Amino acid sequence: MVSKRQFLHHCAACTAGLFTTSLLARDGVDVGKPSAFTNLVSAEKVEGSATQQYAQLLKQAREKNALAPDDHPEVIRLRAIAQRLIPFSNEWNPRAREWKWEINLIGSAQINAFCMPGGKIAFFHGILDKLQLTDDEVAMVMGHEIAHALREHARERMGKSEATSVIASIGSAIASAYFKVDPNLTDAVARQGANLLTLKFSREDETEADLVGMELAARAGFDPRSGVTLWQKMSAANKGAPPQWLSTHPSGSARIKDIETNLPKVMPLYEKSGFNK
Repeated sequence: MVSKRQFLHHCAACTAGLFTTSLLARDGVDVGKPSAFTNLVSAEKVEGSATQQYAQLLKQAREKNALAPDDHPEVIRLRAIAQRLIPFSNEWNPRAREWKWEINLIGSAQINAFCMPGGKIAFFHGILDKLQLTDDEVAMVMGHEIAHALREHARERMGKSEATSVIASIGSAIASAYFKVDPNLTDAVARQGANLLTLKFSREDETEADLVGMELAARAGFDPRSGVTLWQKMSAANKGAPPQWLSTHPSGSARIKDIETNLPKVMPLYEKSGFNK
């Protein structure tokens, strides 16, 4: 009898040759090739679903007066940071050239942020206000979330489920488990099927997103050393229970160690970016 693990590895081997990557002989971090499991689910389908769910979330936030307007200072700030990061995303995923990027701010006290497949970004006001994030630290958070989309971690999760024939709709209770978004904002989205806001990523995915995000930030002229101060702030915010954005991620001390280990690979990119003069 073939074990589940053997089956998954067999499926990955069957599709390994279908994905090519340009991340060879390059400066920066090395996280290997994307998972072959992404080939088991259509990118167009995942990104299309993300577009619909993101629009629904914004609609519900707007109805509750929880969506910050375009002229809000923090929205302007977030979009300016994103405009510096986005040009460096194409190397990691050629599809990013065609994404219709969106960056919005939701008026919630939760310490939270995300980037859905296809470049749909949202920050919750709490992560900016409670942690008093600098632009460099915002870039590290945003780079991390963008990296999840670029490396297609949600599509990989869905591909693995497809391989084992266990894809199922995610109910509203599970829909709030990952980001713990207000159920009033997510229940309707959850009923539509797999909620891309709520997919849990593996520890390996999170570490990979940290490193790719750190490189994106460095290339865009944001100090990658701010990853250390970011996770110091995250750890300090952990009083009894971890913040939502921290709860499903590796521990702060582990992240700081990985960031410090990889700083020599990205500091030269930051120093020659031209933004830090």
